[in-house]
Amino acid sequence: MKNFFKFIDFGFIKRFFIVSLLFSIFVFISAISYVNAVSEDISESVFRLHVVANSDSNEDQELKYKVRDSILEYINKLAVNCSSKEEVISLANDKQDELYDIAKKVINENGYDYDVNISIGNFKFPTKTYGDISFPAGNYDALRVEIGEAVGQNWWCVMFPPLCFVDVTSGIVPDESKETIKENLNEEEYNLISDTESPDIKFKFSLIEFFKGISFAKASD
Repeated sequence: MKNFFKFIDFGFIKRFFIVSLLFSIFVFISAISYVNAVSEDISESVFRLHVVANSDSNEDQELKYKVRDSILEYINKLAVNCSSKEEVISLANDKQDELYDIAKKVINENGYDYDVNISIGNFKFPTKTYGDISFPAGNYDALRVEIGEAVGQNWWCVMFPPLCFVDVTSGIVPDESKETIKENLNEEEYNLISDTESPDIKFKFSLIEFFKGISFAKASD
């Protein structure tokens, strides 16, 4: 046994271990950098809507959808000629009082006295799919509507480009909306959210989901 250990180059093993460790750290840092860069570009291309119900009761969930529909109808009419995310955000900022009044009116007309909070900011979103477009978890600019205690299930969508009324049963996003997204992303980033067939794209999207999913889970604790 002693003779066996004489032939083992412990110096080589040590060097191999150090090189492997450094390579693993390099790969990890590169993956983090890639995820952060891509996620930031994707999040910068959209403006989302987040509606939170008072509770998970059937009545409060139904009310959530009524508030959602009224707000979307109002915003979509005003934003019909908007060609950028910044324009829609500016419009939403200017109309926060009107949005509050619309939501409050729907709530009162349905027999509730819940208050409502309207805010515009940067919030964490989980991975969501709209038709044949998927957005990874991450931070996104959004209009948030919180009804009453705001402890019920959420409803999420993309206000710009307009994906809130995508027919998820058909699995198709309008070409106009896709073109708007394309204009704000490079080819690889667009493929990441639209190409569900390529193994390479699937792996990269999973990579983003993994790292951003961890971040989202921590924020939800």
